[in-house]
Amino acid sequence: MGSVALTAKECSLAHCHGCGKLNRLLPERLHARLSCPRCGATIHTRKPDSINRTWALLIAAVILYIPANLLPVMTVFQLGKGEPDTIMSGVILLIKLGMWPLAALIFFASIMVPMLKLVSLTYLLISVQRRSQWRLKDRARLYRIVEAVGRWSMIDIFVISILVALVRLGNIATIEPGAGATSFGGVVVITMFAASSFDPRLIWDVLKEPK
Repeated sequence: MGSVALTAKECSLAHCHGCGKLNRLLPERLHARLSCPRCGATIHTRKPDSINRTWALLIAAVILYIPANLLPVMTVFQLGKGEPDTIMSGVILLIKLGMWPLAALIFFASIMVPMLKLVSLTYLLISVQRRSQWRLKDRARLYRIVEAVGRWSMIDIFVISILVALVRLGNIATIEPGAGATSFGGVVVITMFAASSFDPRLIWDVLKEPK
């Protein structure tokens, strides 16, 4: 029979989420409020109320994802006339102009990445709550991917910012960000917080439960 590795919690160890220092916890103080001796941050063997916090942030991100894709992210004013564009209409325009690589990049980063993050976090939450033991290592990898790629879905906002700065140098046309850009930025930021609030160690806790 293969041996089961001990967790840090079982060894009375916990790493600080602020500075990463590994701290030894005295058995009699495992349930006390402890601070990291290096940075002073509160030490937790598991992130407090991780599941509920992540669900709340995830639901808020899903709500904002709808106006982020339906409302215009920017409006181009030429000679006093404005033409609003959503993310998808901007992608279609880039395709018509022959800018396939840029269109594909914006479509993937601004539509697919946020949607895949929402779906992945939902799957991770449900699997943890159902105490699933299926493909634990792959689920841990999925969480690391979700956490790593979150910031790259802001590329649409970066493009709008650059266009606004460049176009306003002239007098022929101006670009103004729309409500969709605000909603989209909210989706990106909230999903980053949701990924941060989820404790991936909960994935592995199921191995220690009595069968």
